Amino acid sequence: MESKVSEGGLNVTLTIRLLMHGKEVGSIIGKKGETVKKMREESGARINISEGNCPERIVTITGPTDAIFKAFAMIAYKFEEDINNSMSNSTATSKPPVTLRLVVPASQCGSLIGKGGSKIKEIRESTGAQVQVAGDMLPNSTERAVTISGTPDAIIQCVKQICVVMLESPPKGATIPYRPKPASTPVIFAGGQAYTIQGQYAIPHPDQLTKLHQLAMQQTPFTPLGQTTPAFPGEKLPLHSSEEAQNLMGQSSGLDASPPASTHELTIPNDLIGCIIGRQGTKINEIRQMSGAQIKIANATEGSSERQITITGTPANISLAQYLINARLTSEVTGMGAL
Repeated sequence: MESKVSEGGLNVTLTIRLLMHGKEVGSIIGKKGETVKKMREESGARINISEGNCPERIVTITGPTDAIFKAFAMIAYKFEEDINNSMSNSTATSKPPVTLRLVVPASQCGSLIGKGGSKIKEIRESTGAQVQVAGDMLPNSTERAVTISGTPDAIIQCVKQICVVMLESPPKGATIPYRPKPASTPVIFAGGQAYTIQGQYAIPHPDQLTKLHQLAMQQTPFTPLGQTTPAFPGEKLPLHSSEEAQNLMGQSSGLDASPPASTHELTIPNDLIGCIIGRQGTKINEIRQMSGAQIKIANATEGSSERQITITGTPANISLAQYLINARLTSEVTGMGAL
């Protein structure tokens, strides 16, 4: 991270992620995208809004710290304007505070809270903003929500202090970012068919990801969610409990203490292997570290357009490794960018 001192002291490039509801996102985008365009131009920060027709969206703000603070100021004042407009049409007498939710890697939350809560208390007292760090991580990620509420000025001061903490204590280890979109549900492959989990059923995967399904077609069908036989196309698989769904993600202790190690194979086209390996092997190492599975990628064979990936570990390790590989492929196939 390049650091150069500006008149304000701190001037480095930083990325801050915000979690917003659909209505808040609509307010930031504005009619025909005019509001967000103005925010980008006036702040100098890059402001990206995640795709998806889901209740929550991620707003990513990147740029030098002073540009980020300007962007935050514009967002906070826009939200206050929305509150004032809604107040004029309502009988409520007390004005609610402006509230923003940051998404922060869990490994940085300890520094933000401080020993015995000392840091977060200091931020609250010096800025006048309310700051709450969620106790649990956001689903399928290693990030937590940090909720800030108060006047726009208090929020801007609070964001500045949080940025300083985040720069002084970079994230440790790999971060699995929170993605609030329906496509982030685990993908299961069985009997030559791709399934996603929705509610209590595993349902056939939407058509736009059939390419992904073809890429990751397994040679040995993986038995989904504790079922004893592989499913066949079109068959609904009842989920007996949420614990089994968590087992698929490798996040539950409901599995046997030491289930036998097994091996699982995937075939990936050569032109997509790069997105799984990453620069100098960074992505594949992250996937190994997060899943706990051993992952071997076979060397390219002459005349073949595909590469073999062998995953070895417990069923939970394999499931998580598969999920992470699928997430990398999904981002590549649908053009959502790096995980």
